[in-house]
Amino acid sequence: MSIIPVPRVAVIVVAAGSGTRLGADAPKAFVGIDAHTILRHALRGVFAAPQAQVVVVTPADRVGDATTEAHEAAGDRGDLVSVVAGGATRQASVAAGLSAVWPDVEIVLVHDAARALTPPEVFARVIDAVAAGSDAVIPVLPVVDTLKRIDADTVVEPVDRSVLAAAQTPQGFRRAVLDDAYRDAAADHTDDAALLQAAGTVVRTVPGDERAFKITTPADLDRARGLVSPIPPVVPAAPVAIPRVGIGTDVHAFGGEGTLWLAGLEWPGEPGLHGHSDGDAVAHAIVDAVLAAAGLGDIGTHFGTDQPEYAGAHAAAFLARTRALAGEAGWRIGNVSVQVQANRPRFAARRAEAERVLSEALGAPVAVSATTTDGLGFTGTGEGVAAFAVAVVVPA
Repeated sequence: MSIIPVPRVAVIVVAAGSGTRLGADAPKAFVGIDAHTILRHALRGVFAAPQAQVVVVTPADRVGDATTEAHEAAGDRGDLVSVVAGGATRQASVAAGLSAVWPDVEIVLVHDAARALTPPEVFARVIDAVAAGSDAVIPVLPVVDTLKRIDADTVVEPVDRSVLAAAQTPQGFRRAVLDDAYRDAAADHTDDAALLQAAGTVVRTVPGDERAFKITTPADLDRARGLVSPIPPVVPAAPVAIPRVGIGTDVHAFGGEGTLWLAGLEWPGEPGLHGHSDGDAVAHAIVDAVLAAAGLGDIGTHFGTDQPEYAGAHAAAFLARTRALAGEAGWRIGNVSVQVQANRPRFAARRAEAERVLSEALGAPVAVSATTTDGLGFTGTGEGVAAFAVAVVVPA
């Protein structure tokens, strides 16, 4: 029998919350996203990340359920898993998890199970930053909304969002520093980084990921369900025997807030596009083309401004949900070709990256081409971006 080396990293997965705002009849971590719970999806990301000891902190009456979930997610790495009962507060729950961390561990990550879709690469970035010498590291996303300071229902002043960031998990720490902070803690804090900062520790940041959002409300749960693999397609009673083709078009003007998002990529230094979401004309044209081919209406039908969960959403959310809609209607996406008409940004250097990101999100090959209009029209004068897509769907 092979001996598994003792890892120098531990991940404490905090799953002890009640989830009152989710409105479910079970603790949040045990609510289903698809066939699996929020906790199971969170553990899937943990075990896809670099090898670590995993400590799950759960309500006392759910230790058995969490143990089953953790061992099923761990597979042949079950020896790395332990489950402990949490406390009355998040900080008390983390302290309970920390007490179960093995003595040889040097780096501890604390991760909220509610951030169930956090990709493995976020864990790797945090671990690498702590291993490189930082005492405390958190993943963050830039704030994209316009922020206002208010008094009751009156706006007092705008808030400069350029100095703000949205904190995510996993948050990583040098083990000794985290142990000291918890031993000396005199007050409760909303996250571990705040506790460490109160103790005088410098907290560094690494890029987070939009998929690492926290499932707190029913709308968050719907968003998560739209991002996970779609349910198996339902074969229509009378399936169509031939492929179908759809065309999609979208245009957006420059002048939106934040940086440009186009073809599923962020383009630093480029002006943003106006739109209810991120204004990604390429992704939106693909959505319209697939929906048209499948006979499912258009983007306004499924992602309209009356659906706040898509405000500020990026291509991955739109394309994953479109793939699911097509699958539920009995269609499989064959391929998509999309052309961008714009003076900027220049696509040549990032074409392959855009095709990879869009194809992964849609679950089908996406080819991207780009052109200009020789100075003609609103794209030629640099006022905005247009995209035109053709999609093929076939019976599933």
